[in-house]
Amino acid sequence: MQKNSVCAAIALSFAIGATGCSMGSKGYLLADLGTKKNEQKQLVEMLSRGKCDNETRFALMNRICENLLAAGKNESLILFLTESVSSNPDDPYNAYWLLTVANTYLKMGSAPIAEIYFARVVENCPDLEIKGKSIHLQCLLSLIKITDSPELQIRYYSNLITHFARDIDLGYSYFMLARSYEQLGEWDLAIQTYAQFLAYGRYDILIPGIPDSYEYAKRIVDYDTSSKDWTFESLDELVLAIKKAIDSYDYNKLDKYRAKVNFFAMSWKQESSDNNAQADFDMRDFMGGNRIKYNDTLDASSNPNEAYMRTSGWNQYVSVWYLYFRKVDFPADPEIHGRWEWAGIYYGEKL
Repeated sequence: MQKNSVCAAIALSFAIGATGCSMGSKGYLLADLGTKKNEQKQLVEMLSRGKCDNETRFALMNRICENLLAAGKNESLILFLTESVSSNPDDPYNAYWLLTVANTYLKMGSAPIAEIYFARVVENCPDLEIKGKSIHLQCLLSLIKITDSPELQIRYYSNLITHFARDIDLGYSYFMLARSYEQLGEWDLAIQTYAQFLAYGRYDILIPGIPDSYEYAKRIVDYDTSSKDWTFESLDELVLAIKKAIDSYDYNKLDKYRAKVNFFAMSWKQESSDNNAQADFDMRDFMGGNRIKYNDTLDASSNPNEAYMRTSGWNQYVSVWYLYFRKVDFPADPEIHGRWEWAGIYYGEKL
């Protein structure tokens, strides 16, 4: 529906709700229904008598809605249901009617208006189940897809976790809740929630833009609980310290300078998430009896956030190692955020 017709539909629904609804004013429910017109007329007449119980009224309204949907009368459906909710605030099925309105707007491409109605159901209507499905759950799942606001994502995921833990993927929900806290800079809550996510051991969750969600969360939690005493104020200071340790064959200092969280040692073709990429060795094992050398300048591919230093002479199998340095990205701790760390080793010549 075009923007103007959407606005007209909303205005008309308010007008009907304000003036009441006679049988004559419901003529829009019968227009362009073809063979369903007679049935629709009978349904509307029965509903207008107002003498049926809640279940019968629900059945009548639902059938009227089905006829409108089948005929593609989305605007008429919206007017009918919003007027009904306005005129019957105690109808126990109002959550369902507003959900139908929201879904109709969504189908029409009016997500911002749909969002208003989904939120209205969650905030103002008691939950109920239709065909075994919670109305609030359906609304929350739709709201999460629509909004990109971290504040609202926190509200919706918290609601899901609190009230629908058995009906959702808890691991995924905890990660997304933590991610929303992170986006707001609420680091204490983000770290606490990432830790809850890790407790589920979900290695298989796929998050768009985050290739390995489990390792992503683990790095943040581990970083928070670590000593973080291996970082340097600048790249120059870090490189100088590494070179001095190599010159003096001081393997203890090299082990000290290695990052204590997610330090890797792998070939250029490996992924850092590969279990075999985790460095589980002492530098002493590679320095005894070998002549270690390094290039005076960093590799040309280095940039303001990452740097590579070519070294050689480590062993007879893979002599060349590229030491990988990176700027620390950890806003949760301003004292180390932006400092530099020795984060890993790449084996062999660059590809």
